[in-house]
Amino acid sequence: MSGILSAKLLEKMSEGIVKDWLSEFLPGIISLIICVILSLVLYWIGSHIIRHFRRVVRKALEYKNAETGVIQFSDAIIKLVGYTVIIFLICRLFGVQSATFAAAIASLGVAVGLALQGSFANFAGGVLILVLKPFVVGDFIHEDTHGNEGTVKEISIFYTKLLTYDGRTVILPNGVLANSSMINVTNAGKRMMDLEFGISYEDDIQKARQIIQNVLDQDENILHEEDSFIFVKDLADSAVVMGVRAWVPSPEYWKTVWRTRELVKIAFDEAGISIPFPQVVVNKKRKH
Repeated sequence: MSGILSAKLLEKMSEGIVKDWLSEFLPGIISLIICVILSLVLYWIGSHIIRHFRRVVRKALEYKNAETGVIQFSDAIIKLVGYTVIIFLICRLFGVQSATFAAAIASLGVAVGLALQGSFANFAGGVLILVLKPFVVGDFIHEDTHGNEGTVKEISIFYTKLLTYDGRTVILPNGVLANSSMINVTNAGKRMMDLEFGISYEDDIQKARQIIQNVLDQDENILHEEDSFIFVKDLADSAVVMGVRAWVPSPEYWKTVWRTRELVKIAFDEAGISIPFPQVVVNKKRKH
């Protein structure tokens, strides 16, 4: 009999504990679930608003004939600011006060700022590039720091993307581009082709010059209205180095360089003009 009473007592105590636990924690759990659901809804709605606003701004800038780099940079800024606002609103849903959020952002900003000084320099470099316009999207540039060159495809917040002639994408920090020298090939619309061909000392220089001139005259991509130069550039150890300079349209530069080298080599072979290579002569003394 006492065992039955003890079991009932334990059952009632358990029910009481469960009720007390539910009455204490259930409202908080429900509130947390509601906040999570509202956060997901807010993120979904906010992301769609940001996407729509970015589309509107892009179309407005395109209507004003803004440069592609300005459009890309503005789009990245809108995206960054928009998602920062969404994060702030979500934090407010979970009860984070504005002052607390601002203090956390300020502390985080100091820490991140010290760690990401280069990124801020890249951001400032991006702004300078858009304001001073040393190049725009679509220009072919050659930067002197690491010798990278290619067509500018995108100017983002921190980086600029180049597409090389062989299809590679080169990502360069804006800070480096803003603080180093570069060559903007597109500004002039034409580029000088600078080639070298070595001939042996026994070959006729005038004959070699005429062969090279014939190759240039027959190439449609050479700008014949511009002056071209064929000259003796150097008297090297094993060859007479012929220099060739001619102007070509910037988009056709590399194709013309490769074609000219090939055609000059074929023409030299047909004319019996040799392209020498370094040779070593070894004299062996006989022992008596």
